[in-house]
Amino acid sequence: MTASAPKPLPWDQLKSRLDENQPFNMMRGTPYYRDAVYEQFSREEYARRYAAIRAKMRAANLDCVIVPGGPSHWSFGGGMLWLTGHWEWHALACYVLVPLEGEPTLIYSMGGTHAESVRRETSAALSDVRGSRGGQFAAVMVDRIRELKLERGRIGLLEIDPRHKDYLPVNQFNVLRESLSDAELVFTQGWMHELLSVHSAEELACIRKAGKLCEDAMNALVARARPGVNEYQLRAAAGAAILEGGGDIDFLIIGSTPMANPAMVFGNPRPSGRVLAKGDIINMELAVGYRGYTAQIGSPVCVGAPTDMVKRFWDEIALPGFTKMAAEIKPGNPVEAIREAGKFFRQKGVQSRPIHAHGIDLITDGPHVFCEHVHAEPFEQVFKPGMVFMAEPNPISADGQFGIFVGHTFIVTETGNECVDDFPWALVVAD
Repeated sequence: MTASAPKPLPWDQLKSRLDENQPFNMMRGTPYYRDAVYEQFSREEYARRYAAIRAKMRAANLDCVIVPGGPSHWSFGGGMLWLTGHWEWHALACYVLVPLEGEPTLIYSMGGTHAESVRRETSAALSDVRGSRGGQFAAVMVDRIRELKLERGRIGLLEIDPRHKDYLPVNQFNVLRESLSDAELVFTQGWMHELLSVHSAEELACIRKAGKLCEDAMNALVARARPGVNEYQLRAAAGAAILEGGGDIDFLIIGSTPMANPAMVFGNPRPSGRVLAKGDIINMELAVGYRGYTAQIGSPVCVGAPTDMVKRFWDEIALPGFTKMAAEIKPGNPVEAIREAGKFFRQKGVQSRPIHAHGIDLITDGPHVFCEHVHAEPFEQVFKPGMVFMAEPNPISADGQFGIFVGHTFIVTETGNECVDDFPWALVVAD
């Protein structure tokens, strides 16, 4: 006779056995974190999300789907976050198993007090949070699939990282394939981006908050930008403002160069120990997350008065080019209009980085507008209310030595667009 699997102990037994590994890691129903406060989406919003993904499942004739999310930029929690409200850094990915009928299950990396905290955090979205048993994510999935009696079903696998087409790791896939030999494993493509292309009112509220945090980060960077300060200290100032406001850092790209002898066209993805001096210009692109939803911003900052070259480049090229693009973000307008607006730079005798603009779902995603073409799925070739779009032209001098990045995040409204930050569209000088 096979021994039954261990079960969580009731609190009155567990509380005196916390030094035992198995009871500790299987805990649930404890008083821990009972007064923790987490901003959560409404139950109606989560019902909308689960209904949307289940509609996709029905169309694809799937009995359940495994929805991952990882901590990297191109995932930033992904579908796992969208369905639970949880963002995770302890693993390559965590997973939500969503059956066509029945309760969803979050398979979270950790057990013990970590898992109890996540149960509090995700209580508006689901009630079944299970630890991975030391990284055995797929084994926990198999247990749940068998509970649902779907071991002969069609099981959909969504991407961890849709940008690079990465799915769950091979060790987890092998466990699924070997343990569910009568099931059919189906690789889906692009579901989450389509489900997030047009945002709900609750999602847009998070994007507005992320936009405000972008503005706070820019103001903190400007306040710190003085001769003698390192680039990485600018990063620290911007990051502190984001965290102080309850946000998350997606990326902070910050670089500097002398205006009189420039050798930089875009901020440094890895801010260095370079020391600022009077006469420098700082280029940056900052991406801020709030409850998983991101906004981005970038605008040049001069350390001291701008040179005549820099002022002309801003007044005659960077700002008017950006303004032309921003004006095209409106409902019913083709995304192609942004590419047409970008021809302005070559007409002015300069060049630019290849990309002019892109959409945002949770993070950077389609449509992507390049100098040479637009890459967009059929559902996103025309602007619709609720879409989020980042206009980010980066004109570059004809000799390739100098460039200015300028970008702000916009929500497409019923009548036009809404910039989600109030940072000035101006050449800022740090005093």
